[in-house]
Amino acid sequence: MKVTPTAIPDVLLIEPTVFVDERGFFFESYSERTFARALGIECRFVQDNQSRSKRDVLRGLHYQVVRPQAKLVRCIAGEVLDIAVDLRRSSATFGKWVSFKLDDVRGHTAYIPAGFAHGFVVRSASADILYKTSDFYFPEFDRCIAWNDPDLAIDWQLEGLPILSEKDRAGAKFRDAEVYP
Repeated sequence: MKVTPTAIPDVLLIEPTVFVDERGFFFESYSERTFARALGIECRFVQDNQSRSKRDVLRGLHYQVVRPQAKLVRCIAGEVLDIAVDLRRSSATFGKWVSFKLDDVRGHTAYIPAGFAHGFVVRSASADILYKTSDFYFPEFDRCIAWNDPDLAIDWQLEGLPILSEKDRAGAKFRDAEVYP
């Protein structure tokens, strides 16, 4: 496993060791022991979520204001542009964002620590995302920041307008959002 820090060092890209032969491929997509050893982070994941979205669907920027969730995000079919925004006011990278491509070919996984908003846009005909969270989902703590907030100025690499849910259309402005200490 290869671990690469992004421009925000707490957000990591994890590249698995893939074994390929004439039958196909195999890789260990998650091992608590290997993860802790390679990243030096103890994190217990308690919930798995999976979504399927079609091209140009944009989901995000989501987070839980109370009981924040660390996430391990992997694209198991298709391709997405994944985004993480630092919402930790005490962080040197507060209000900064990073993006990276996740796809079903390379098998990369993104580690997004608690204290970040997360979102993605689908770049292929469709995409399936599988992600682990370090805490359960609590709808009363669920928050959303506007994907197109001018203060964040995220480059979603869109060719047109994204397809959004009502929740994502109503996202808060970054300057008005509840953030972490």
